[in-house]
Amino acid sequence: MNRKTIAWGILIILMLIWGTSFILIKRGLEVFSSEIVGSLRIVVSFLVLLPLALSRLKKVPLNKWKYIAIIGIMGTGIPSFLFAKAQTVIGSSLAGILNSLTPLFTLIIGLSFFKQKSHWLNVLGVFIGLMGAVGLITATSGLSLTFQFSYAFLIIIATIFYAFQSNILKYYLNDVSPVTIASIGFFVIGIPALIFLLFFTNFTWILTNQEKAWEGVLYVSLLGVFSSAFAIIIYNKLVQMTDAVFASSVTYFVPVIALVWGIFDGERFPAIAVLFILMIILGVFLVNRKGVSEISLKKKN
Repeated sequence: MNRKTIAWGILIILMLIWGTSFILIKRGLEVFSSEIVGSLRIVVSFLVLLPLALSRLKKVPLNKWKYIAIIGIMGTGIPSFLFAKAQTVIGSSLAGILNSLTPLFTLIIGLSFFKQKSHWLNVLGVFIGLMGAVGLITATSGLSLTFQFSYAFLIIIATIFYAFQSNILKYYLNDVSPVTIASIGFFVIGIPALIFLLFFTNFTWILTNQEKAWEGVLYVSLLGVFSSAFAIIIYNKLVQMTDAVFASSVTYFVPVIALVWGIFDGERFPAIAVLFILMIILGVFLVNRKGVSEISLKKKN
């Protein structure tokens, strides 16, 4: 099996996993607060990958630790809380659609901080995608526009963090095992998340006093095992095999799965929103035009 086929296979697997993650967050929020969902998701991933992390602690070069820590915090830790908080107001389908802005910000971050070269079509794609996102938020808002934007903006911040993660991974950690990056990254953020979950939330009280508590734990555990631990490992591999922008393009397809789950779950989705989805897809297509956007593989000194 050639490299290109493997890359597209990983992309499809990630599409299915991450497309389902938004409905799992929604189900978790029916029982727990966003703070509990975010921290529990991290803790589950941390515990699943802990044996791998412990076996690899001494194998990580000292000059790589800071980059793995940054990826753990920016690429997993903070976004886990941002998505959970955002979905207390906006639907899972809209959250999945906004997540498709990740390739746009990956390009912007690459241009701004990693000496990536670009073409005017890529820049045009950035603006088309952003206009589509603004229109989509407006079209799907059942609340006041300002209130909806304030929560949708949390997801936009998360996609910016994802963009930094992808570029840092490609430029500074391309020679480190994907399993090592993921397991050590969760090791860095897992212990603080566990302390926060047990001592600064009412998680234990809910477990003993609410009937559906363990059902909520199941949903968030699935989120932690598959959407975080497993998916991040294969995503890291995909970035190393290809480039940051191609790997982040999985978020083109994530909204399709998220939208299907949202419709089945009775979420509001007006017809005009299709136009803005097409604008986002057009934007990310232009950003990823082959032969137009090139990522320099030189690392910064």
